[in-house]
Amino acid sequence: MDRTPPAAKSDEIELYIRTYYSLLRSSGPVRIRSLEDTHMGMRSNLHHLADSADIDISALVYSALRLPDEIVDAQLVVMGQMEDVFEREGYSIENWRTVKARARRRKYYYDEQSRTIAAFVASVSDIDDLVPCMTTFQIEWNKIHERLNNGRIRDRLLNQTDSAQSFSVDLPTAIGEALDLTPGELEKLGQLWPGARLLSNLQKAARNRLDLRMKVLGSGLGDYRRSVQHWWGKLESAVAHLNPWERPIYFVSSNTHSIANLVTGLSWELQHEILEYVRRENPEDLLTELNALPKESDNGHLHNFLYYASRLYLSSLHDQAHVSKLVAERERAAGVTRVSDPHCLDVEAQVFELCCIDHRQLDPRLRIFGAEEWELLRESNALVLNIDYPLGMAAYHIFSQVSTAVGRIMGVYVLGKAATLNGRVGDVMIPNVVYDEHSQNTFLFRNCFTATDVSGLLNFGTVFDNQKAVTVRGTILQNRQFMHIFYEEGYTDIEMEAGPYLSGIYEDVYPQRYPVNEIVNLFINVPYDIGLIHYASDTPISRRQTLLSKSMSYFGVDATYAGSVAVMRRILSQEVTRMARLKKGANPLTLPAR
Repeated sequence: MDRTPPAAKSDEIELYIRTYYSLLRSSGPVRIRSLEDTHMGMRSNLHHLADSADIDISALVYSALRLPDEIVDAQLVVMGQMEDVFEREGYSIENWRTVKARARRRKYYYDEQSRTIAAFVASVSDIDDLVPCMTTFQIEWNKIHERLNNGRIRDRLLNQTDSAQSFSVDLPTAIGEALDLTPGELEKLGQLWPGARLLSNLQKAARNRLDLRMKVLGSGLGDYRRSVQHWWGKLESAVAHLNPWERPIYFVSSNTHSIANLVTGLSWELQHEILEYVRRENPEDLLTELNALPKESDNGHLHNFLYYASRLYLSSLHDQAHVSKLVAERERAAGVTRVSDPHCLDVEAQVFELCCIDHRQLDPRLRIFGAEEWELLRESNALVLNIDYPLGMAAYHIFSQVSTAVGRIMGVYVLGKAATLNGRVGDVMIPNVVYDEHSQNTFLFRNCFTATDVSGLLNFGTVFDNQKAVTVRGTILQNRQFMHIFYEEGYTDIEMEAGPYLSGIYEDVYPQRYPVNEIVNLFINVPYDIGLIHYASDTPISRRQTLLSKSMSYFGVDATYAGSVAVMRRILSQEVTRMARLKKGANPLTLPAR
C-alpha cells in the first residue's frame, strides 16, 4: 500500500529533543540554561515569546501549573521511576515532603535542606513534558528578575513587609509597569500566586535568577516496565477477590469521576444539599450556570451540573472522614473498587462489577434496557477497569501490562482532551486514523463510536467523526509550522495517548513488537472494540482559546459526560449481547461486528 505520511519533522524541535536527551545521558546534573537557546529556536506555539524580552505570562502560568510551587526555591530536579531508583542513588525521599503540581498528576517530593525536587516519571513522555516546562519557567522567571532589577522597584519591593494585605495600595501598579504587564496579565500572575505568595515570589525573583539543574536516575526501559509492574501489583492486590486474571475486561482510560458518577447515583441523592450550597456559596460563579439551566427538556444538563458541583460541595464539608465513608459506601454498593494509592505511578484506577450495577441508581441517559436485559447483566462476570488517563507513552506501558495480566480484553475505550485544528473548544472528535510521532506509524482502525453515538448527548458543541488524529510527544514540543503541516494533510485532532494505546493493542493481537514507520491496519484481526473520543480543550491555530488562557473547569463538563455516557452505553450494550449469546449457547467472546 502506498503511503504519504505527514512530513511533520521540524529540525528545530528535533534538535531540541536530541539536545536534552544527549545531555541527560551525563552522569552528573545538567543545567537547564544549556537548553535555553535550542528551546527558543523551536519557536513553540505555547511559548512564542521565548526569545523576546517581553514576559510571556501565559507560558509562565502554563509551565508553573505543571510544576510544584517549590520550583521557585529548588536548585536540582531529579527524575526516577520508583522509590528504589531514588534510594539506590542516595536520595532518601521517604523523609522528604510530598508536594504537588496543580495541573499535572505526577508524584513529587521536596527536600528543603538540599533544595531538591524528586519527580516520578512513568515514561519518556514525562521527560518530554518536564524538561520543556522547566525551561519555559526558568526563561520567564529570569525575565521577571531582569525587569525587577532594572529600576527603583527592586528596593521598594524588597522593603514591602505587609504580608497580611500583600501589597500597599499602589505597589501592584508599579510592579505592573516595571514588568510591562497589562492589568489582565497582572491578574493572571495573582491567580497563579494568590495572596501573600505573589509578594513572596516576586521578592525571590528580584533577589535571584533561577539556575535549575536536572538529572535522570533510571533511564532504561526496564525501569519504566518495573514501575508499571509494581503499579499493577498494587492494583491486583486490591481487587484480588474479583479474580481479574480470569474475567472479561472492558478497559477504559478516562478519569476517576465521570463513570463513577454515572453509576452510583450519589450526586442525585444529594441534589438538594448541593444546590443549596451553590446558592449559598456560589463557588466558581456556578450560581450563574445554575440559573441558566433549561427548565424543560433537561437532556442531562442538571445531572452534569450536579456531578461537577458535588466535588466542590463534598470537599467543603468539615467531616471529611464521613464524606470518604459515604462515597466508599455508594461505590461499593455499585460494585466499584477504587485503588487510590498507586505508588510509583500517579494513575488512579477503579474496577466495576457489571453485575452489581443497580439500574435504578444509574444516570437516566443509561437506562436504555428493559427488564430482561437488566437481568442478563445481573448474571455477567465482566469487569470494567477504568484508569485515570496516563501521559503519553505511559499509556503503552500500562495497557501492555494490563493486556498480559487479565483474563480477556473485551474493549478498549479512550476518552480524553485534545487540541482541534478545525473546531471549537467543547467540540468532540472521533478519529479512525492516528499518526503516532513515537512510532511514526499510521494506524487505521474501526472506531466503534460514530457522531450519532455522541451528538444526541452533547448540548453545546459539535461532533466530528471520521477524523485523523496525530499523537504528539509533548504539548510544548509543537510550533505553528508543525501544526499547519498536519492540517494540510487533513489531521485535525492533536493529542498524546492514542498512538501509544494503539501500539499496545497491536502487540496484544500480533506476536511481535509494534512496527516503525508503517501503515498499521487494525481493521482485520482485532477481536474487540476500539473506541476513541476526544473533546477539544484547545484551538492552537485560531487561538480563539488555548490551553494557556483558560481552564476547562465547568466548561468541559458537557463534552466529558457526553463521552462518558456514550462509553458506558457501548459497554452495557456489548455485555448484554454477549450474555444473550451465552444463553443461546453461542461463543460469548465473539461479538457481531457493528
